[in-house]
This record gives sequence, structure tokens and C-alpha cells, in this order.
Amino acid sequence: MLNQETILNALKAVKYPGFSRDIVSFGIIKNVAVNNGAVSLGIELTSASQEIATQLKAACEQTLRALPEVKLVHVEVKLPAATPGAPAGQGPFANQNKVPGIKRLVAVASGKGGVGKSTCSVNLACALTHLGSRVGLLDCDIYGPSIPLMMGIKQRPTISPEEKMIPPANYGVKLMSMGFLIDGDQPVIWRGPMIMKTIQQFFHSVDWGQLDYLLIDLPPGTGDAQLSLCQTVPLDGGVIITTPQEASLGVVRKGIAMFLKVNVPILGIVENMSYFTAPGGERVEIFGHGGGHAEAARQNVPFLGEIPIYTEIRAGGDQGQPVVVTAPTAPPAQAFLQIAETLRKNLA
Repeated sequence: MLNQETILNALKAVKYPGFSRDIVSFGIIKNVAVNNGAVSLGIELTSASQEIATQLKAACEQTLRALPEVKLVHVEVKLPAATPGAPAGQGPFANQNKVPGIKRLVAVASGKGGVGKSTCSVNLACALTHLGSRVGLLDCDIYGPSIPLMMGIKQRPTISPEEKMIPPANYGVKLMSMGFLIDGDQPVIWRGPMIMKTIQQFFHSVDWGQLDYLLIDLPPGTGDAQLSLCQTVPLDGGVIITTPQEASLGVVRKGIAMFLKVNVPILGIVENMSYFTAPGGERVEIFGHGGGHAEAARQNVPFLGEIPIYTEIRAGGDQGQPVVVTAPTAPPAQAFLQIAETLRKNLA
């Protein structure tokens, strides 16, 4: 039976030009109407590109005419009104809204899991706080939230009189995570639209207050969470965490390409697990060394620094006591503090 749901399901086969994501999930399809085999709909673009408008109109018409019961198709594409002196929107992410009170939004990402991205996020947040900044940390790893464990806090957010969630805080860092909202080891089994909705709520239904930086700990890869984030808020940049070996660097390139495609600047690369110093003083490069620095040079992006393997870093994460907090003058903490200082200067 031909109805609105049939039309939207068919249009999920149409991808936004330059993206692997369909136009329905971007929310640009409006006013779908079906009457005796005649289908009409609108496409509201946030990009002023006539080329994209033409491509999408043709693709939608071709897709809908292929449906057996469709006799007539009318697709109207609406471009954003031009404002004198204002830059044109960029792709489907041009309608992002700033989060009130937050000066800088920084995503911390990795191409693959197991490179210590959340460990770096936690310690960089604490390092920026140690340097005198007001900092928040948002855990966008919906399926595997680890920030509550690493920050040593497990409590539900309270609700303000304005019906917004008030993020709990520890070590001077405001925190929000799916781990605060689910019980114990309960799994989160959601599809993409639910991920997108949750990430939007983490920004616009949370009272973050006044922050100099909100660090956003992303899950590994280039999936729904990353795209939802880029669509929801205008990021000031992304920090890429990698380990030295090629297996990690190969996937890092995909993460960098994703950020560049959605117009998010790369603030720099951090090489984690750079080397290990044995008890006798011997330097052991378990995963190789220098890959992060070389990749930064290859990509023409800043190299923020390297973090050696320290037992104290791992123990601090397991115990909910980040090393930057417990021993700020020790070498493990100094590695993060130096990177935080470089990051702060680059953002300034």
C-alpha cells in the first residue's frame, strides 16, 4: 500500500551527496503527501548548493517513480535564504546550534578501539581543569560508556526547575554519560535514530552552565554517534588518539577524512602508548614508535605529543582516580599536562 511510510522507506536508498548516510535520517524530507498514486514532497536544504539540490531532486524522482503504484511525482527543493555577507551553509550540518555557555567543543576520537582514547579524554579534561579552565566531559560512547568508572563517580543527574539534567561533577569536571542513566551492566541495544536523539539531548537537555571547554569522548570508528555529533553542534575541532603501529594509523586516516568531510578541523594527533621504560631503564617500543608524529606530518596537522606506557595511568583509570589528579607533578601526569597546554594554545 502506497503511503507516507512507504515513500520514506524508499527514500532511505538516496544518500546525501558526499556522505554514506541517507537523506531521511538527516531530517531534510518535509511534507510528504500521497493521493491516488500522486506523490509530492519537499526537501529543505541547509546548503545553498544548486548542484546538490539538482542531484537530490533527480535521485528522489527516479527512486519514487520506480515504485509500482506511483503515477506522478513532484519534488520541490528549498534552498536556504541568502543573508548578505553571511557564508553559505556547508552540507547537511549547516543548521547546528551553539550550546549556550560553552566556549569550545572538542571531540576526542580514534579510528579503532583499544588505543586509550577514553583514558586520554579523562586525563586531558582533568589537565585542562588543573590549568585553570572550566571543563566538562561528555561520554558519547552510548554502547560502552567508561567515563563513570574512570572518573570515579556513579550517580544519576538531578533535574533543574527548568527540567534539564544537571551533570554530576568530580575533580572539578562536569560529566555526562549513558553510564549514569542505566543500571549496572545493562546493555544498550539501540538503532541509529535513538543514538542521534540521545546525543542531541546530551547537549540541549543538560544544564552545562559556563564552560571553557567541553570534551566529547567519541566511540571508535565513523558511525552514527560521530555523524550525529557533527550534525547537532558546531565543533571547534577534533583530537585524534592513535598508537604508533600501522594497524592503528591506517584507521586513523579514515577518522581524519570523516572530520574533514564534515568541515571539522583537526586540532592534532596524540600518540598514546608510545614506549615503555623497563625497571632497568631500557626503553621498549612495544608498538613501534613515531608513527603518530609521522602521520601528523603526512596529514599536515599538529602533533600534540606522545604518552608513554605507565602503570600509574592504567591503575588510575581502573580506580577512578586519574593520574593527573593524584600525582600532577609525576611524569605520567606531565605528559597529559603538556598536551593540554599545547591544545589550549592551539585553540586560542
